[in-house]
Amino acid sequence: MDAMSSQPTSSTTADAAAVAATSETAAPAETDQAPRATQNRSTTPGSDAFRRYIGSGWAEREEVVPEPRRQAQYAAARRARVSELFPGKRLIIPAGRLAQRSNDTDYPFRAHSAFAHLTGWGSDSEPGSVLVLEPSGNGHEATLYFRERAGRDSDEFYANPEIGEFWIGPRPSLAQVAGDLAIATRGIADVRSVLDGVDADTVVLREADRSITDEVDAARLLLGADSDGDADLDPEDHDEDDRLARDLSELRLVKDDFEVAELRAAVDATARGFDDVIADLPRITAHPRGERLVEGVFYGRARADGNAVGYDTIAASGPHACILHWTRNDGPVVPGDLILMDAGVELDSYYTADITRTLPVDGTFTETQRLIYEAVREAADAAFAIVRPGIRFREIHATAMAVIASRTAEWGLLPVSAEQALEADNQQHRRYMVHGTSHHLGLDVHDCAQARRELYLDGVLQPGMVFTIEPGLYFQPDDLTVPEAFRGIGVRIEDNILVTEDGAENLSAAIPRTADDVEAWVRRLSQG
Repeated sequence: MDAMSSQPTSSTTADAAAVAATSETAAPAETDQAPRATQNRSTTPGSDAFRRYIGSGWAEREEVVPEPRRQAQYAAARRARVSELFPGKRLIIPAGRLAQRSNDTDYPFRAHSAFAHLTGWGSDSEPGSVLVLEPSGNGHEATLYFRERAGRDSDEFYANPEIGEFWIGPRPSLAQVAGDLAIATRGIADVRSVLDGVDADTVVLREADRSITDEVDAARLLLGADSDGDADLDPEDHDEDDRLARDLSELRLVKDDFEVAELRAAVDATARGFDDVIADLPRITAHPRGERLVEGVFYGRARADGNAVGYDTIAASGPHACILHWTRNDGPVVPGDLILMDAGVELDSYYTADITRTLPVDGTFTETQRLIYEAVREAADAAFAIVRPGIRFREIHATAMAVIASRTAEWGLLPVSAEQALEADNQQHRRYMVHGTSHHLGLDVHDCAQARRELYLDGVLQPGMVFTIEPGLYFQPDDLTVPEAFRGIGVRIEDNILVTEDGAENLSAAIPRTADDVEAWVRRLSQG
């Protein structure tokens, strides 16, 4: 944690300001043009008179350089840890680029999670940015390259619908980002010198930006051709790239104080989103595609209190609750049924909650619904009860599965006893819950996914880890192994868990969980 204090000196911001001053009116580099220009249908005037007129008469921009945001010190500490893992290596971590949705329409930009983790830049990050850690002495110097705003005397300002400020609004200067993130900044055109300098000690986060990865690989091919078969320059050897992706994923297994605070806030916002949906149930149940309304109401909360949803909302009513990743959300929400709602608000920092609650649409569980619901809650509570530093992550799943096996055997659903079902060669109870019980949570809803098995599934819990506990039972409408009354019922209860020094905290415990509390919650908000 001592590395948290290592921030760039004030000269970093000053240097960035100088660069910004010289580049404000610079023409865009040839390699830096918008990828999908619309000249074939553009009616933008091109006369010299128009250019002179639109480039003049603007008030001076007020250049306010902010103090570093809170997460800047944490991002610096994370970069220091990465530096220790890759001594002497040049590390290239791109943010990624806009993804095309249709024609000249893009999906909303989201930077790669590793880039966000190491920079502190979230929903306000710039597409195409690149973080470079350049070896220096016993560590690395970090530089953030991004496309700085163009001057109003350039045609980018008004003629480029992808990045021009006339089209998408103000964009930050180099100096502003340098101050905000406490990191040195340079214009994106300058990343060319980094790519031209690719050598055997250059490592790239391959999945983040295909165009940059292709350039690095092309440079490696040339190096390999000139190396007379030197194994260190094998262009097909991506071991170090793979290790970088793995290590950046594992770096997020234990959350720092900033991350935990963000996850708490994301859970709180998600709780408000659930309240919003329940309060709107009368309108939702009256609509033939009520599931869509559930999705829309929750999305409204996510946009109001955060950046967006952390993943596609599952609004699964009735038998749709038996489909684990039901995101079509095009069915009705019918009184008497259950609705399984799996949703999470993603904050502007990109940290997301991941909560599931299963609700009786009319405010009352039937006897069978309650039986199944409380069995799932029993499994969740049993799993939570064992969470503490020192146990292995896989023990959480095993504990929940013991309850699922016990209850499904008790109900006569299994061809063997619960003890026999739990044997590795049997597992008949998993017919009714095929998914895992837990996954890590953070910047990604399934965070740290590239971590090694020995640190993830077989890993030992440490204080600061955050993950889900989410057992369920799903009885398909056409499953002849279960009583008819069970068919078409799906239940999942999912909470977000923080490992503490001496145990665990359920971050989402304030969202009603017991059958009685859920009934009271639905009645209070939907029925007044």
